[in-house]
Amino acid sequence: MTDMTRGMVIIGAGECGGRAALALRELGYDGPVTLVGDEPHLPYERPPLSKDAMTSDAPEIKAIASDAMLAEKSIRHIHSVQAVTIDRAAHAVWLSDGSVLPYGKLLLATGSTPRRLPMPGLGSRCVYLRTFADALAIRSHLTPANRIAIIGGGFIGLELAAAARKLGAAVTVIEAQPRILMRGVPAEIAEIVHQEHEAEGVKILTGQGIISIADDGTEVCIALADGQEIVADLAVIGIGAVPVTGLAVEAGLTIDNGIAVDATLRTGDPDIFAAGDCCSFPLAVYAGRRVRLEAWRNAQEQGALAARNMLGAGEAHAAVPWFWSDQYGLSLQIAGLSDEGKSTVRRDLSDGAFILFHLAEDGRLMAASGIGPGNAVARDIRLAEMLIAKRAKPAPEALGSQDVKLKSLLAA
Repeated sequence: MTDMTRGMVIIGAGECGGRAALALRELGYDGPVTLVGDEPHLPYERPPLSKDAMTSDAPEIKAIASDAMLAEKSIRHIHSVQAVTIDRAAHAVWLSDGSVLPYGKLLLATGSTPRRLPMPGLGSRCVYLRTFADALAIRSHLTPANRIAIIGGGFIGLELAAAARKLGAAVTVIEAQPRILMRGVPAEIAEIVHQEHEAEGVKILTGQGIISIADDGTEVCIALADGQEIVADLAVIGIGAVPVTGLAVEAGLTIDNGIAVDATLRTGDPDIFAAGDCCSFPLAVYAGRRVRLEAWRNAQEQGALAARNMLGAGEAHAAVPWFWSDQYGLSLQIAGLSDEGKSTVRRDLSDGAFILFHLAEDGRLMAASGIGPGNAVARDIRLAEMLIAKRAKPAPEALGSQDVKLKSLLAA
């Protein structure tokens, strides 16, 4: 059997897997394409789960393809099942329903799963957000009569806090680190977000260890290291995510903060690729630093790149990381990895918006972090992303001056 007759199998029917399946068809591949997912839904976008799915009057999944589109493109979508074993020698995947899928090339787009809080006492009122079903369950508690505790002051926790406040719930955010958004967000920007949440009535407790949790099925009592006790009707735990690697581990693939792949997203097995939240890969723009990115755009880009490379393109990943979060009327955007910078230049924009440019010792632009109302920073962050990709060394005084257009620095 050739790769063409065995076809392409994609494990994980989320954003990344769904994009890969569609891209294979767009690239002209006409062999079998099978997309395997453990949820009952069509492939859908996850960012709305902590935003629109919480506040919309009639929450719906934001599907990236309809049943009709998948049928039209002859993409077989097997849902509500799990892949349980990869037989690399036989080029086949065993599913939980007992069926076996032969593959020519296999893509693992298994994503990530919420990091569990390793404490006793968690019951039905302590929940995590990963799926659309999780979102609906959480949303049912977001009412003016309810008290919501959010454990973890990262993007997911804070977006949920904003949604809960919009719906009138009382919200307390508990963060063990000295400040919110410790991972990848500069302190100056995190402080703006913190102030906005407090102005909206969210209570934020930072530097707080949790001593114990008691969940009796009707309310949750959280005892903090400083003696405070937080009582809530629901506790949402958002302390990060871990890559889903079980299948890869069992198949003997290399794991390094996720399924380890090369610049083309290929694992150590030439016929198995991995993409999205589940994989770690070398980032060319940072001298091959190995990273794992939990980001919507990365899932999209890598799904498409994996499809090209499954068809033999041999194309290296070259994109600059990009993250965003919307909370209240504020939009936070980051291009690149801010921890790569050694010095910072601030550019003030209108309406209180500003961008921090993070420079290496040799003056090279490594990252840009911005915050402001609406789309105030979007255009400049996009231009900064292009400068980062070009490995540009713009003059710091030009970056800091509102009078100098970033576009002119790009042209230079």
